[in-house]
Amino acid sequence: MRDLGPVAVGTWSGGRFMHFGEPLDDDRLVALLRPGDGIDTVLTADTYGQGDADRLLARALDGVPREEFCAVGAIGHDFYDGERDGARGFPRFTDPSLRSPDGYAGYLRTAAERSLRRCRLDRFDLLLLHNPDRTGYTSQAVWDGMAALRDAGLTRMIGVAPGPANGFTLDLIDCLERFGEMIDWAMVILNPLEPWPGELVLGAAAEKDVRIITRVVDYGGLFWGDLPPGHSFDRGDHRGFRPAGWTERGHERIARMKPIADRHGLTPLQLACQWNLAHPAVACCAPTLIQEASPGARPVEDKRAELAATPVEVLLSDEEVAELREIGDNTGSMTLKGAAPDHQGEDRPDRWSLSPELAAAGQRWGIEPERDLVAVDS
Repeated sequence: MRDLGPVAVGTWSGGRFMHFGEPLDDDRLVALLRPGDGIDTVLTADTYGQGDADRLLARALDGVPREEFCAVGAIGHDFYDGERDGARGFPRFTDPSLRSPDGYAGYLRTAAERSLRRCRLDRFDLLLLHNPDRTGYTSQAVWDGMAALRDAGLTRMIGVAPGPANGFTLDLIDCLERFGEMIDWAMVILNPLEPWPGELVLGAAAEKDVRIITRVVDYGGLFWGDLPPGHSFDRGDHRGFRPAGWTERGHERIARMKPIADRHGLTPLQLACQWNLAHPAVACCAPTLIQEASPGARPVEDKRAELAATPVEVLLSDEEVAELREIGDNTGSMTLKGAAPDHQGEDRPDRWSLSPELAAAGQRWGIEPERDLVAVDS
């Protein structure tokens, strides 16, 4: 049995399913995902391409001995019975229009088994609850259903993957306090240019002995070094929704970080991974590998090799970690998803009102929602 490695590749890479940069053809994406050459952890989600990502991963795993890779799956968006809502995607399986709580376990079992068949696997090493809604974070029936998958041998470990955007801070903390004895792993967005709000959940994860996978480690591609300032993104590229000027500001801050990277012989992307891994509970970094469309862009295969060469041992001192955090401080830079003190109107699948119970969970970890979880007007 192989545990998650310090670096990993996900099927959201390569531009096929999450629309970053140029989409890779099947053969290049399969090669990118194939375990080996320093990366043995691969992640997928059943909703990507409504199963197509799983099928491509099966091709990537073909012929690789099972003991030589760690397979991570994710389920939770119901593309079997639900209808796609435009850019919002498919509904969560906990949507009351789809089923009641007594149907949660059955859905999770079916979704896990179908994903495994597409991946041509008999079990996952880790299976994540993908982008849960409010119910997913708080329902005993949901987490009993997830634990039943582990008991049935469909996965060795279970976890939670909040998203897709930044936030869900108090929801994740509350989920870990409720179900931390069941949960093995959680996924958060974290990198030196986005320490907020991801860092706020790490203490609770460490206390519950829940290990953390970090994604968006590349900060939308900037840490790879081939995304020029002011780049104009193609229609549909998710990064086009970031605030204007984000590439210019990011380059300025990365330039200030470069002396620390040079001191340790690290590339900017490796520095970002090292900074993440220096945090309590963080055990895996899964950046997005992007084939940029700009002139002079590096081959994505080059980026995979760079990620694989990230030193396993953390080289950064506590002082350097703090300095990088200060340089990249993004507190209040965006409106967060999940429970938020500034939410108005009806609850939505990805954003909802702040309950007294969640506010109390924040207080236990020194978080004041009105101070720490709101966007600051520029």
